[in-house]
Amino acid sequence: MRVFLCFLLCFTFVSCSHYKHLHTATPTTQRITGTEFYKTAFPFNWQRRDSFAVQEILSGNLPSFLKKFVAVNVSLFDSSSGKEIKATYYVMPDYLSLGTDDDWARVDVTPMAAQKIADSFHCFLPTRKMVDDIYKAAKIKLEPVPMYAFRDSTPTMYQHNLIIEGQRRGKKGLIAGIKKDVVISGKLTRDTKPNRVAIYGWHKLDGKPIQPLYTGHVNWYVDYSHGIRFIMQMIKVDGRWMNYVDVLKHPVYKRLLCGEEWCDVYKYAY
Repeated sequence: MRVFLCFLLCFTFVSCSHYKHLHTATPTTQRITGTEFYKTAFPFNWQRRDSFAVQEILSGNLPSFLKKFVAVNVSLFDSSSGKEIKATYYVMPDYLSLGTDDDWARVDVTPMAAQKIADSFHCFLPTRKMVDDIYKAAKIKLEPVPMYAFRDSTPTMYQHNLIIEGQRRGKKGLIAGIKKDVVISGKLTRDTKPNRVAIYGWHKLDGKPIQPLYTGHVNWYVDYSHGIRFIMQMIKVDGRWMNYVDVLKHPVYKRLLCGEEWCDVYKYAY
């Protein structure tokens, strides 16, 4: 019995730990830094920049702190059962970045590239509600810094990253308020125009988002303000682990993650 209990405890610990840490490939060559990525990508169009970022990230070129996901706790009251339902999901502490621990930079990619990486990492992109909940849970909340010229250029993306780092000043922890999130939304399949990207967020210090839920951009458009935040696919709901798709399909549990009328879009095609 003691052996069985020890096994069960160890299995539970390993399972929980698996959902808190990002497991990536081990780079086989010397990793480029965040600065080197941007210096190389400065003249690239969006296709080449996307491909370059995907190649580096899937090879394991991420700063180590980005692999330690942070718990976000949410709950709802189920009137039919009269009980409170609690859930915990694990989120990337900052927006998608690449480079070394000493020199890393946030990278802005299309939803197609983001989804390819997310699938490889067993992650998914947040909903609008999740972006709000992550902002509430964030330890570091920074004032958004809009930029107005050459918004979709690679140099502007790098400049914006440097501005954020100037604001952050070495503070560590779950960060929010620095980007608009690329999100999944039922609005994507109900927009009259095909191949859209959904964005939302960029909360000001008063907690109000600059960007309402918006699907006005074609899916290949990406600018300096678009951020990619990953969430582990497995979510602990009412004491048991569930895949996020099953949570979103559940008639009650879906409200833990989604506050929209339709919660039936789970990922982007690529």
